[in-house]
Amino acid sequence: MSADTAAQVRSWIGPTAPERLALLRSAESIAIVGASAKASRASYFVATYLLSSSRYRVYFVNPAVKEILGRPVFPSLADLPEAPDIVDVFRRHEDLPSVLAEARTAGAKTLWLQLGSWHEEVARDAEQSGLQVVMDRCVKIEHARFHGGLNLAGFNTGVISSKRQLTAQ
Repeated sequence: MSADTAAQVRSWIGPTAPERLALLRSAESIAIVGASAKASRASYFVATYLLSSSRYRVYFVNPAVKEILGRPVFPSLADLPEAPDIVDVFRRHEDLPSVLAEARTAGAKTLWLQLGSWHEEVARDAEQSGLQVVMDRCVKIEHARFHGGLNLAGFNTGVISSKRQLTAQ
């Protein structure tokens, strides 16, 4: 097996759908690390969704930005007014170990790496520190999936209900 092939093998197993739902339901605050003020960025889209469609206290973390969507942006997780339940990460692969270190120090409960972000060493280190870990999944998509929002975008979620739930319970 070549080094490229070995790097693509995934051995870490993440939380199941019911476990991800439980994480989202128990969370009260989410810090978006790498939040961007650019509307074309995924972090901006996730932020607008969370602010409009969830009950979470949403914090933005980016040392290069002062304000996003009319809200203050914090330079680091250590500067937040509370320990975030979920740290939602929009950073490069090589930055993930330092984000984990910051999340640990801040007292976060869950490290959530966005779509396309996978770092097994960081996941193992996070779990050994007592953090829950989700990788290669989008908080917005998962929240919408569990709370009836994906059908609005034309996705067949397999949920049949006459009642649409707008916010997490």
